[in-house]
Amino acid sequence: MFKKILIANRGEIACRVIKSAQKLGIATVAVYSDADREALHVKMADEAVHIGPAPSSQSYIVIQKIIDAIRQTGADAVHPGYGFLSENSNFAEALKAEGVAFIGPPPVAIEAMGDKITSKKIAASAGVSTVPGHMGLIEDAGEAVKIANQIGYPVMIKASAGGGGKGMRIAWNDAEAREGFQSSKNEAKSSFGDDRIFIEKFVTQPRHIEIQVLGDQHGNLLYLGERECSIQRRNQKVIEEAPSPFLDAATRKAMGEQAVALGKAVGYFSAGTVEFIVDGDRNFYFLEMNTRLQVEHPVTELITGIDLVEEMIRVAAGEKLRFAQDDVKLNGWAIESRLYAEDPYRNFLPSIGRLTRYRPPVEGKREDGTVVRNDTGVFEGGEISMYYDPMIAKLCTWAPDRLTAVEAMGRALDDFEVEGIGHNLPFLSAVMDHQRFRDGRLTTAYIAEEFPEGFLGVTPAEADAHKLAAVAALINQFTQRRGAQISGSLANHQRPVGADWVVTLGDFTLPLRVRDGADGTVVEFDDGTVLAVSSDWLPGHLHANFAVGGTSIGVKVSRSGTGWRLRWRGMDVVAHVRSPRVAELARLMPVKLPPDTSKMLLCPMPGVVTSILVKAGDEVEAGQSLATVEAMKMENVLRAERKGTVKRVAATAGESLAVDELIMEFE
Repeated sequence: MFKKILIANRGEIACRVIKSAQKLGIATVAVYSDADREALHVKMADEAVHIGPAPSSQSYIVIQKIIDAIRQTGADAVHPGYGFLSENSNFAEALKAEGVAFIGPPPVAIEAMGDKITSKKIAASAGVSTVPGHMGLIEDAGEAVKIANQIGYPVMIKASAGGGGKGMRIAWNDAEAREGFQSSKNEAKSSFGDDRIFIEKFVTQPRHIEIQVLGDQHGNLLYLGERECSIQRRNQKVIEEAPSPFLDAATRKAMGEQAVALGKAVGYFSAGTVEFIVDGDRNFYFLEMNTRLQVEHPVTELITGIDLVEEMIRVAAGEKLRFAQDDVKLNGWAIESRLYAEDPYRNFLPSIGRLTRYRPPVEGKREDGTVVRNDTGVFEGGEISMYYDPMIAKLCTWAPDRLTAVEAMGRALDDFEVEGIGHNLPFLSAVMDHQRFRDGRLTTAYIAEEFPEGFLGVTPAEADAHKLAAVAALINQFTQRRGAQISGSLANHQRPVGADWVVTLGDFTLPLRVRDGADGTVVEFDDGTVLAVSSDWLPGHLHANFAVGGTSIGVKVSRSGTGWRLRWRGMDVVAHVRSPRVAELARLMPVKLPPDTSKMLLCPMPGVVTSILVKAGDEVEAGQSLATVEAMKMENVLRAERKGTVKRVAATAGESLAVDELIMEFE
């Protein structure tokens, strides 16, 4: 077994690898850039080596710097995690030449499967079902349009190298094919240093289902079931689960056997994933093989009980697999929610800054038998940088069945406290309560179809509004009585606290009466609804559990002006609790209007302006591309919302802008 493993990565996956290495009694080495000097993976490792400036192109993906760190520390093995150098065959060869073990597959398999064009040819030869498409290289946008017409729209334009949703665009017509080709090419070059592009047919109503494979260096290769990864945004997975709610046993077996056949065709060993697109009739087509550990590997670990990182280490050390295909049993259901530093209220644009509060839910087995797991690489007080992937954490839940796992995830998200940056917790919570998701009726178009105008938050239904109003009434009663006691002790006269109140919450105005009950506070609404409510909340607590009408809910609570901001299950509302007379007067107050920015193009996220496509005096049409901004390795095209004339361009290509900084004005 190895004595010391260097992790050629950062963030949560570096922390994840360190945990398995520690379990095996193996020393670990972290590498870090300027931006990661105080990162969690650096603190967790036994040793840490600085490898350069913040941009990954000057640190994490510079092979020689990793080799230098290996020599400096005497590491005898390297785990690459995912991304960065994990699917770089040159890196694997360099380690081999150095006499250091690569904890991953053989270089020949990385090279064959890392190139999507080559991998599809190998898959077809191995008898694996593939999607129709053009597997040759495409020189320019004109050729891309011609090929797209030959295949038939819609088509998927994809980078030959890399993954993670980078360098991918769907085109439904010639204009989108032309623009998508250039954007994919730019992203591919920026992310992978390889701008080769190919085109394939886009399968409508598709599900993204992948098979986890695991093999050793002695010819044993097996599959560990599937993962459903259909909840995606911009081809980036957001929520995954295992197993899939769609597959039957026969399809699972067929997909698994084809995945193993493909692996054997390239002499594969270690952990890997074969991705398929599956249509509504359970026809499946090979997409690509990821020759590395997947981001979503925890859900497979939770339903199989197999530590994939540990098995990768053992395989790299020359050990045989300790189990056979018949030993692999799928137990229960697991869900993974990717917590991203992306603001769902601003079309999921990246957000950076300091985590002023970071309190994940308690991990481990709960009283109801469900399990919570949180893979993370950040900590309270740490910084979310613009240089890397926006992932904060991967929150996972396990339960004996799917709906219980979904319920456990909803509660775990309620209990997850993150402040200081924009993040997608409200969106993840909304999905868990969405009926289509709960029914398992998923496709890769789920987000686009269910949230066509973007995520605008969850509007409380009447029953939920009553629950939150009861929470607000309890908080108000507590603070009113506390204030009365304090003032009474000073003035030797305690003022009475009223029982009648009006709660305004979104579009709801709910008159109610508060009284003491046998087991706590009782809230009686004028419409006849009666809810008993109790809690351990105290002033200053930003999260508390409330028992409302016999149901326990976790609510985030904070002051907002004269009201209380309450966040629960994707709802984010301000509840004002007023006396009937004050409520009557409040209705007469004018509403403050937001400033008019309709004639401005503002930078929607912190990032670098990569191009300005118009100049002062130009007339633009609705939907026309105006500028591109790159942030967290993704290129974002900014378009005109309406027809107009450019009055002034305030930004230049190459300039770094903050969120809402002016790019251009219109007449």
